Amino acid sequence: MARDTQHSIFDEQAARYRAETAPLAVRMRPRTLDDFAGQTDIVGRDSYLRRMIAADTLSSLIFFGPAGTGKTTLARIIAHTTAATFVEVSAVTGTVSDLRRAIKEATDRLNLSGERTILFIDEIHRFSKSQQDALLHAVEDRIIILIGATTENPYFEVNSPLVSRSRVLELTALSDDDIRSILLRALSSPDGLAGEYDVSTDALDALVLTAGGDARVALTSLELAAQLARFEHEEAGGDAAPAASAPNMPITVHHVQDVTPSRQLPYDKGGDVHYDIISAFIKSMRGSDPDAAVYWLARMLAGGEDPKFIARRMLIFASEDVGNADPRALSVAAATFKACEVIGMPECRINLAQAANYLALAPKSNAAYMAYEHAAAEVQNGPARAVPNHLRDRHRPGSEDYGRYHYPHNSPDAWVDQQYLPDGLAQGAFYQPTDRGWEREAHKRLDAIRRERRNTR
Repeated sequence: MARDTQHSIFDEQAARYRAETAPLAVRMRPRTLDDFAGQTDIVGRDSYLRRMIAADTLSSLIFFGPAGTGKTTLARIIAHTTAATFVEVSAVTGTVSDLRRAIKEATDRLNLSGERTILFIDEIHRFSKSQQDALLHAVEDRIIILIGATTENPYFEVNSPLVSRSRVLELTALSDDDIRSILLRALSSPDGLAGEYDVSTDALDALVLTAGGDARVALTSLELAAQLARFEHEEAGGDAAPAASAPNMPITVHHVQDVTPSRQLPYDKGGDVHYDIISAFIKSMRGSDPDAAVYWLARMLAGGEDPKFIARRMLIFASEDVGNADPRALSVAAATFKACEVIGMPECRINLAQAANYLALAPKSNAAYMAYEHAAAEVQNGPARAVPNHLRDRHRPGSEDYGRYHYPHNSPDAWVDQQYLPDGLAQGAFYQPTDRGWEREAHKRLDAIRRERRNTR
């Protein structure tokens, strides 16, 4: 018994030391939903998750969202409130054997005492397919209640059978107000900085701005700025542990700028944010908003995106969305891609910005793109249509019976009334030019040709 008591004392002491040396972000991790900031859709008063946690009747869950939005924190809150055994397995170091052992222990627990097991796996997408498969039957039979957390879209990165047996809850980046609330709580809390620091309004605003919606980044930046402020205070002759009556140590915007030289906005090349931002970029150009286009361009480049990837998408856009309303757009996009190849970053950002402005303000037409789509649908679904005889190749025996081909350049207007489409299709079946940009002239040209055709028949 004495040995157990001594062991317990050592455990408590070790836990206290760990708490004292833990990063601020760990010390400030909420222990209840009432302390949890943001995500009101998920943990609000009448939300599904809050009701299930309160009733301790959770089903398997997958938390999906950017870093620093509270996925692991929610799992730890559940751990503190549930009557079930809470088990955590690392997706970085865990193996199939670890999962099987956890499942066997959960099975024994359920069979012997009826006690449920919640298995938490952080960054579950890092598990291989075989590791994820090892969970499937245990989740299906409710031997374990799975809580997975991932920064990647589970519909792409987690096995479909596992997703279908879980409820996916998407967490979003925290608002500036949420981040501000978290920082103020950390400044005053005994678990945080215990009211020893005064943060200027500019410094607080800078901490919120540089966090980019990530609570962990915000708290880490605050901790580093506080350490720098304390170091300067001590260098100036202040006490390492100021008396309770002493004025608080000031944290200025310069401290924040020193420890966070650039803003931390989420960007994951190959992940959901990557696709969301390139989508916003394309749609901003399509919507003729040059400011928005340049903003999303800057977000991509700040996140380390390959400029050639952006330029390739602009090349596609030039034909798909501008088309013949401004045929020069394709040349601009092609020149921009070449500039990115030859110049590279950081200078090619200027070429990209110029092209983004040009494409955003160019007249828009998807007529050429849609003409191909309609023609491709006809080829796929329509009958096999023969080439009109007068258009067929003449380098074969019997071609003299094909009928006469009229060479358009022999006509004053380089045009003759002649069938080019196969039988069953009429001019205008696919290409419908708009009245925007150069296509206005194309439209006039087609109308003139149609009138001429009617007059010659």
